[in-house]
Amino acid sequence: MPDPRHVLGLRGELATARWLSGHGWRLLARRWRCPSGELDLVLRDPDGVLVGVEVKVRHTTRAGGAAESVDARRVARLRSALVDYASATGAARGAAGLRVDLVTLAPAGEGRWRLSRLPAIDAW
Repeated sequence: MPDPRHVLGLRGELATARWLSGHGWRLLARRWRCPSGELDLVLRDPDGVLVGVEVKVRHTTRAGGAAESVDARRVARLRSALVDYASATGAARGAAGLRVDLVTLAPAGEGRWRLSRLPAIDAW
């Protein structure tokens, strides 16, 4: 039987990909892995920036907010993974830059989610 947290994370990534795609973003990869780590989503934003998106879902706030779980070490791994992705795929060519964003999801009642995007958590 699958881990409920894993299933919740997959649902959060799918909801995030749909949400961003609906706002003009283009999905390039999901769950991209490399020695540096994993990128939940890789997209190109409407301005042409290559964006690695970390998705954090919390079913409750008992363990703290989703954004609180991303520390400087995690951001550094995400940044390295995005550089690896750009290098491995050539996606940086023609890109208007590289950036790491965080999208958090929280329950909004009636089976719905409240999504919030924190851009440039890596402050490049």
